[in-house]
Amino acid sequence: MDDNTAGAQELLAARFEADRPRLRAVAHRLLGSAGEADDAVQDAWLRADGADLDGVENLTGWLTTVVTRVCLNRLRARRTRREEPLEAAPESPGADEGADPAREAQLADEVGVALLVVLDTLAPAERVAFVLHDLFAVPFDTIAPILEKTPAATRQLASRARRRVRGGTPTPAGDPGRARKAVEAFLAATRAGDFAALVALLDPDVVLRADALVIPTPEPVTVRGAEPVARGAMAAVSRARFTGLALLDGAFGLVMAPLGRPRLVLAFTVGGGLITGIEVIAEPERLGRIEIGVVEMDQ
Repeated sequence: MDDNTAGAQELLAARFEADRPRLRAVAHRLLGSAGEADDAVQDAWLRADGADLDGVENLTGWLTTVVTRVCLNRLRARRTRREEPLEAAPESPGADEGADPAREAQLADEVGVALLVVLDTLAPAERVAFVLHDLFAVPFDTIAPILEKTPAATRQLASRARRRVRGGTPTPAGDPGRARKAVEAFLAATRAGDFAALVALLDPDVVLRADALVIPTPEPVTVRGAEPVARGAMAAVSRARFTGLALLDGAFGLVMAPLGRPRLVLAFTVGGGLITGIEVIAEPERLGRIEIGVVEMDQ
């Protein structure tokens, strides 16, 4: 290795370390998993190390492209596995699939659980076009070669993804501000393990109904009364780490989705500022019929 080559590799290594947080952030949004993102970034470094950098003027952009291509391959492989005719056994609602729970929960908070869920429904090319352009301001001219598309076709992919992410859910009916406040407060109290705060949010005659897969039990479960419902919520603190605000068929609710894959949802009925009813749904067929939408900041 001559001095020029050694200098170029040292520059690449230094730039990679400086750009690692951004590269991980890109991989996080593309893959929806902190663990997979770390693997993808490491894989990208193995591909980049020793590469011919002649003609590369923007190392940050080049490294982003390498990471994106690694993630695109993983997304395509993931989609192929999901389309195989022999399906794996259903996972339990609280499964974390071997990931680091604390890091996955941090990612869910940073990105938004509902957004991760919607992103996971996009085709790989749509997800790449939307994430790179809308979340990281990468120009379509730069994204197009990664997807082997024209800039115009790449713009259409991002636009289609954007409609799925932002435009498919109706505006909440009734008093959305009060409903959102109650649901957000319920999640905050559950995460904090604050029993008194939970009881204060619930109507004394609140009714919670959970399908058989939530517990799991042979039959659906019905719980009545503020204190019994609050005790049940306290038992779900670990699940709350992967739970976030979402629109469920246009109404404010909560979705629990480790790695962006829905495991259960909580639909709320709110009256007079208090939660009067909660329906917890984990059965895959019922989950599949619910349209999960991203909550905009101004809703």
